[in-house]
Amino acid sequence: MAIRQGAHVRFAKTSRVLADLAGGHADRTWEKRLHELVRFDVLILDDFAMRQLNATQADDLYELVFARQGKSLIITSNRSPSDWYPLFPNPVVAESLLDRVINTSHQVIMNGPSYRPNKRPRNPIDRPNKPQVT
Repeated sequence: MAIRQGAHVRFAKTSRVLADLAGGHADRTWEKRLHELVRFDVLILDDFAMRQLNATQADDLYELVFARQGKSLIITSNRSPSDWYPLFPNPVVAESLLDRVINTSHQVIMNGPSYRPNKRPRNPIDRPNKPQVT
């Protein structure tokens, strides 16, 4: 809906956003890269909390969320928010970041079968019989 209304939206895997920010530390473009992520009206972080974060990743994520205050952030995750805390190496950063994210959010919990099996190519054996061309 936001896109149809002209909003600038960015969708990215969380791991790729963090890798991009890490590259900014290496080449001293971190501020520029952060600003690029902040400028979007809506930022969608996919596959959030898939793995444990290192201290730099956790700090970068904190800075990103803090810099986006007042802007829309959509997070998708296969884990419950209560399971996110142990993935952060510093409990103070975890509490501060997740307090901002969880306590100011609307949570949509989806239970049910995965849609992914329907996206897989079918096994040729499972296909209905087709006439063979000779």
